[in-house]
Amino acid sequence: MSDTLTVLRAALEHDTARSSDFDLNPDVVLPAGRKLRPAGVLVPIQLVQNVPYVILTKRASHLKHHPGQIAFPGGKQDETDVDVIAAALREAREEIGLPTENTTVLGTLPSHETVTNFCVTPVLAHVKHPFKVVAEPGEVEEVFSVPLDHVTNPNNYSIQSRRWMGHKRSYFTVPFGSYYIWGATARILRGLAERMHA
Repeated sequence: MSDTLTVLRAALEHDTARSSDFDLNPDVVLPAGRKLRPAGVLVPIQLVQNVPYVILTKRASHLKHHPGQIAFPGGKQDETDVDVIAAALREAREEIGLPTENTTVLGTLPSHETVTNFCVTPVLAHVKHPFKVVAEPGEVEEVFSVPLDHVTNPNNYSIQSRRWMGHKRSYFTVPFGSYYIWGATARILRGLAERMHA
């Protein structure tokens, strides 16, 4: 794992631009003066049988926003959170039962703007020891892991599109088995992949 952590820390040193849900849609005109709410998501890296994995969640199907989609544990920054890193760690504890003391924060990736008006900061963290996963039933339908090598290989990504609010919207995807990873989650992982291959 030390080699993986070295590579990840080096990747965090590369200077790359912020990303957004609109990266592949240059015709979208964003309103001037829009207010973005700060949020943090955790990108937890855990070693399983000497193979590094990224822990992801499948959002509950009854949620108002992004039901059933693949996501990182995370959410908006609350008033009680010191910063977005604290928000990401708190949300990971609440959503998947990951103890904060079982993580080492490696750094942050550039922020990502979502269609729901959040400015999301991805927080890269090493999960030091195995832990008992406890999915928050109100928000999380499933917790699963994907090999880090899969989501950091640019060749595993494709661009697809669908109609959204009357317009064609293109986005990155990086499917894994039965899991369709797309949208903001795929774009953030794509950014990590770009840094690791810079």
